[in-house]
Amino acid sequence: MSLPEFVPTGRRIAAVRTGRRLSQVQLAAAANLSASLIRKIEQGSRRATPAILIAVGDALDVDPSRLTGALPPTDSRVHAAIPGIRQVIGSFDLPEDGPIRTLRELDTAVRAAVTWRLESQYTKLAKALPSLLPELIRVFHAHTGRERERAATLLALAYRAADGVAFKYQYLDLSSRIIELMRWSAAMSGDELVSAAAAYVRTEVFFADHNLGPALRALEVAAAQVNPGASTAAAAAYGSLHMRAAVVAGRSGKATTAWDHLGEAKESARHVPEGVYHGTAFGSSSVRIHEVSVAVELGDGERAERAAGGWTPPQALPAERRSHYYIDLAQAQLWTGRRDDAFASLQRARKIAPQHTREHPRVREMLITLLRLQRTPPDAFLSFAAWVRAI
Repeated sequence: MSLPEFVPTGRRIAAVRTGRRLSQVQLAAAANLSASLIRKIEQGSRRATPAILIAVGDALDVDPSRLTGALPPTDSRVHAAIPGIRQVIGSFDLPEDGPIRTLRELDTAVRAAVTWRLESQYTKLAKALPSLLPELIRVFHAHTGRERERAATLLALAYRAADGVAFKYQYLDLSSRIIELMRWSAAMSGDELVSAAAAYVRTEVFFADHNLGPALRALEVAAAQVNPGASTAAAAAYGSLHMRAAVVAGRSGKATTAWDHLGEAKESARHVPEGVYHGTAFGSSSVRIHEVSVAVELGDGERAERAAGGWTPPQALPAERRSHYYIDLAQAQLWTGRRDDAFASLQRARKIAPQHTREHPRVREMLITLLRLQRTPPDAFLSFAAWVRAI
């Protein structure tokens, strides 16, 4: 195992030790190890063997898996709903007999599911999906023509909501399957803008596989198939695809490409009122949030802070997007040495969308870093770190 692979475990041990207000010498004594060994492990120059992890875990009163990044589930209610979601996804074409509401009633139910996703209300969403998805399939098979296409559109949006739970809670195999079903139902809808929304979401499969080249190409191909001048919704779809392409390019280290895509998104946003279009929030405020995100993906904390410029996202924006803004801003502030401001931004993200913030891996890593940099963290900081399972 190479040196860089030792570092994350060492950092987690240091963070938990700091959270327990122990020195390296005190931890070493409690674990019956040498202080020199603890220091080397925390620095990343020595590997923590399974036996060492057990000894350190016992001394810190945590499961050893916590020190390697294998974290326990956070929201048991969400995780408890996953088997039911798996069942309806696995038998999507063989739904059990049951009641069928009107398309208008189902439209209301799907809008609620989309809202729960955008507002990071994952518990409510996970509870509703096992009954909503089979009903939508039954409705799809019960209709023909335009009504069937409308049912397919609702089904695509519901699958997207389901993916919001699966991907956020790291059920990546389930997320991949849901996205394929979203693409199928989008094709059945006959609506190119629903298919554009499916292309937007499909990039999550590439994110999970760290395969960013195809993700960028898929977004560019999808954007080329949309005529932004056809309607406001088309302009929003076109801009959203470029907005996400900017983030993908940034994560790939392609700065020029990233800013070019963001420029396209900005131009579209000039013609689109801020709102939610086929499940994606888009408009000038959303593009500004992504400007900060792109700078963070490129590792440019100063540019991210300039893009933020003390701006506060409007309350009308979905909670998940506003929370994401403050998480990215916290990362930029941490890089530029503004630790207190970074923690304040994380607190704002938590207040806006607690479930989203708690599940965001970058939040956990930032808390681990902040813990390592503080000799005596305040109680509020320790409480937050424990909440996200950084300690």
